[in-house]
Amino acid sequence: MKIPVVHAHNHSRPDGIYHFDARGIAKRFRHAAIFGALDALNPGERMRFVNDHNPLPLLQQMQSKYGDGIEIHYLEQGEQGVMIDFIRR
Repeated sequence: MKIPVVHAHNHSRPDGIYHFDARGIAKRFRHAAIFGALDALNPGERMRFVNDHNPLPLLQQMQSKYGDGIEIHYLEQGEQGVMIDFIRR
């Protein structure tokens, strides 16, 4: 599996998908940046999240904070990382 590089200028598409590539964010700021982006989503919008590893602690934190307010859909998962859609309800 090859995880594509998503550049910052690819902000959104008309279908409400916002790209978030966590690989370029310093690890100590990642969770705060991710939660800030999730908080900015409107219902029905999705954040297409790319990371260099499966973010299990992050997913646990999301479950605690949002409960059923965020859907999680894995699109790709492998040695090079993950691509996950987070959909705001």
